[in-house]
Amino acid sequence: MPIIDKKSVLSGLKVRDAMRRIATHLHKQASINEAAKLLIKFRINSLLIVDANDEVIGVVSKTNIMGAYYAGIPIETPLEAIMMPSPVLCSPEDTLESALDLMRTHKVHRVFVTGDDPKQASGVLAYYDICGLLYRYCHKCERNVARPRASVSDSSMADALRVHEVMTPSVFFNREDESIMTIMEGLEANNVGAVLILSREGQPVGVVSKTDLLMAYKRGISPEDPAKSIMNSPVRSCDYDDPLVLVIREMVFADVQRLFIHRETSANIVGVLSLSDAARIRSGSCRACLSSRIEVTDGP
Repeated sequence: MPIIDKKSVLSGLKVRDAMRRIATHLHKQASINEAAKLLIKFRINSLLIVDANDEVIGVVSKTNIMGAYYAGIPIETPLEAIMMPSPVLCSPEDTLESALDLMRTHKVHRVFVTGDDPKQASGVLAYYDICGLLYRYCHKCERNVARPRASVSDSSMADALRVHEVMTPSVFFNREDESIMTIMEGLEANNVGAVLILSREGQPVGVVSKTDLLMAYKRGISPEDPAKSIMNSPVRSCDYDDPLVLVIREMVFADVQRLFIHRETSANIVGVLSLSDAARIRSGSCRACLSSRIEVTDGP
């Protein structure tokens, strides 16, 4: 990894500095079941679909498989029946700024990286990878509030970004007795990766993610079954005022893509923080490198 001046943490970085140098793929005749197995095993959100010449012809994501589950498509159906054509591609020599622009423009959480042959992929770049890169730089920064307390100044604490400055302040939820089909409709309509599950009394009792839906599909669970039959509990959350760098560290090392945000009590969920949110802020911990953040404007 190149040495970057701390005042311009991300300036000059290329896709190759953050990408993972492997892109999981399956042949177009492989089954939905095989794809779901790989997505769950490797904790990834999508994989490439290739033809007999190993050339990329499409992509299948958790969302595509969730749609097949919702539609009642048999899980042994070939992937070519549900794949999306033309995955979003970039070059390892592209800047991170341009790759992030691609992700934002196409409303995707990852881009695939081409190899020497532009029809084949050599890696993948996701928000998770960018957050990991940000964390590595911020971890070494003298202003990092995660350092031993003796070395953290008052100015560092003042500079520290807090979770509530970055989080998405809206939380989508369903009741535990609503059907899995209703859950899928909500995830698709709101374009989110997980939904908070509330008890009949309105208390947060679990979470259903797209991974949970893939597992339910593989196990043959009926979409008419209640959400509580597949939800994960308890709800994993952090405090509204926690330093962002500590929460990013927890997410990166625990390999989770989102945390719900509570305020005052764990039952009072007021937002959600995803790795996408953290990557868009362009700083892993504080305002010290505010001027060097990658500027990304809201799309139309």
